[in-house]
Amino acid sequence: MYRYDNIDRRIVDARVAQHRGQIARNLAGTLADEELRPVRLQNGLYIERHGPMLRIAIPYGLLSSTQLRKLADISRRYDRGYGHFTTRLNMQLNWPKFEETPAILDELASVEMHAIQSSGACIRNITADKFAGVAPDELADPRPYCEILRQWSTLHPEFAFLPRKFKIAVNGAAEDRAMIRMYDLGLQLTRAGSGDGGDGAGEIGLRVFVGGGMGRTPFVGQLMRDFLPRRHLLTYLEALLRVYNRYGRRDNLYKARIKILVNALGVEEFARQVEEEWAFSRDGPATLTDREFDRVAAYFAPPPYQSLPAGDPAFASAVAQDKTFAAWAERSVHAHRVSGYAAVTLSLKAPGKAPGDVTAGQMEALAELAERYSFGELRLTHEQNVVLADVRQGDLFAVWQKARAHGLATANVGLLSDMICCPGGDLCGLAYARSVPVALAVQERFGDPDDLRDLGEISLNISGCVNSCGHHHVGNIGVIGIDKNDEEWYQIVVGGRQGNATAIGKVIGPSFAAEEVPEVIDALIAVYRERRNGGERFIDTFERLGIEAFRERAYAGRERGKTASEQGAAHDQDHQE
Repeated sequence: MYRYDNIDRRIVDARVAQHRGQIARNLAGTLADEELRPVRLQNGLYIERHGPMLRIAIPYGLLSSTQLRKLADISRRYDRGYGHFTTRLNMQLNWPKFEETPAILDELASVEMHAIQSSGACIRNITADKFAGVAPDELADPRPYCEILRQWSTLHPEFAFLPRKFKIAVNGAAEDRAMIRMYDLGLQLTRAGSGDGGDGAGEIGLRVFVGGGMGRTPFVGQLMRDFLPRRHLLTYLEALLRVYNRYGRRDNLYKARIKILVNALGVEEFARQVEEEWAFSRDGPATLTDREFDRVAAYFAPPPYQSLPAGDPAFASAVAQDKTFAAWAERSVHAHRVSGYAAVTLSLKAPGKAPGDVTAGQMEALAELAERYSFGELRLTHEQNVVLADVRQGDLFAVWQKARAHGLATANVGLLSDMICCPGGDLCGLAYARSVPVALAVQERFGDPDDLRDLGEISLNISGCVNSCGHHHVGNIGVIGIDKNDEEWYQIVVGGRQGNATAIGKVIGPSFAAEEVPEVIDALIAVYRERRNGGERFIDTFERLGIEAFRERAYAGRERGKTASEQGAAHDQDHQE
C-alpha cells in the first residue's frame, strides 16, 4: 500500500497544526463559528444533531492493520468505543469532543492518516473496487490511479471551493463494483482500439463518465469520452473541473452539483466545452509521465504470494463437513487471481447491530486477522463491510472461526439483511427520519438464514433523508426517510441496481409509517416468491413484471381513505421535487 513521503507528512502535519490553531481561536472567541465552518469541514469536522462528528478519510478504502488499531484506540479514548464505516469508505466518529479533535488528527497523522477533504465543496475521498488488484476480471489495478488523483487533488488551490462537493470513483474490472456511474466523475480502465487517440491499440486508458449522483435529483452518469490516454488523466480532469467551477450553480445549493450542469447543457455540449478548455493545457506540466505512474504503481506491487495449487483440500474438506462454514463460504469467499488464494468479505451486519458500526474490539480483531492471514491489509466496501483480499484457501476455516468469535462472520453477504444504512436521524442533523431502527426491524423480520439464502441476492438500502448516504436509489429495494407533519415517514423505492447496468429505482407511491416498513418489504418479497422463474433474482423478476405488481401488493389491505392517500402522494411528490 502507499506510504507517505516527506511531502505527504509535511502537508498533513501542517493541516493538523492549522486545525489546532483554528479550534483554539474559536474557543477563545477570536474566530467566529461561521468563519471556522469552511475550514473545519475540510478537516472532516461536522456539527451534528448531538454535537461534533469527525469523518476520517480512508483513501480508496485501503487500511493497514496498524492504522485500524489506531482507529480502535482513538475510538476508545476519544469516542464511545466504536466507529461507523460509511458508503464512501470513510470512518465517522460520532461522539468526539470538539476541543479534542486536534489531538485526534495528530494521532491519525502518526499512522499516515488524516481527515482532509472528507467534507466541504472540494474533491472528496476517491473510491475504488473493493477487490482492486486481486479480482480475476480485472484489466488493471485502479489503486495507482486513485493514489495519483489523491495526491493531485489534496488541497488543490483551484478546486478547494467548488460549487459543491465532487466525488470520483475508479474501476479496473470488467464488472463495475465501484459504482462509477453514480459519481460526479466515474473512470473505467480500458484498452485502446485502433483510432482511439492513444499511442496504439492495447494502450491502457480510461472511459470517462460524468454527471452521476444520488441525492434529491438522481442521475446515472453519462459516457463523456470513450478513451482518454493515461498521460492526459490530470490535464483533462483539470479542464473538466474548470468548466464546472466556472458554470456550476452557486445560487442554489440543491442545484450546484455537476450532474445539474451536465443535464442542463447536455453531455455533448459539456464535453465540447471541456475539450475547448483542455486545448490550453493538454500537454502542460500536469501531463502524467510513465515514470511518475510507475513510481506510484510500485507501492501496489503484489505481496509475496506462495506458490499454491488451486482447490485447497483442507478448505474443500471443511466445506463438506461443516454446513455452517459452508454457508458462510458460499457468501463470503470470492475468487482470486492467484491460485490457492481467496478474497474474504467480513460482514458488519450481524443481527441486532447497526449496519456499518464496528466496535474497538472488532477493529482489533480485524487487524489481527489481517496481520495473520492477509499481509496486514484490509479493504472497506461501499456496502459497509470489510475485505481481507489475500487469504490462503487453507486458512479460510481458521479465519471464519476467529471472525465468528467477534461477530464478523454473518453469512449474509449480498443477501437481504446485508443492508446499507446511514446513521440517520439518531445522529445526523440533516436526516428527516431514523434509519437504524428500520434496519433492525427488517433484520428481525428476515432473520432466518435458510430463508435468506432461498431468497438469494437482494440489495436493501436505507437513507434517513434525500441526501442518499444510504444509496437508496440503487438498492433493489430502497427506503428513504421523509418528514410529514413533523413525523417520521418512509418512501419505498424499487428497481435500483448497481454494476454495469446501473439503474435508479422508482418510488412506488405514498409513504409509510415506520412500523409499516417491514410489512411492506415483506409484501414486495412475497411477489418475488410467488412469481420468480427458477433461479431468477429479485431484480430480474422486477424488471420482467414491472413496478405495478409490486406497488399493488405493497398497498393491499392498507387501511387508508382515498383522500389520505391522495394527500400522502401529493406530499411525497412535493418532497421529491
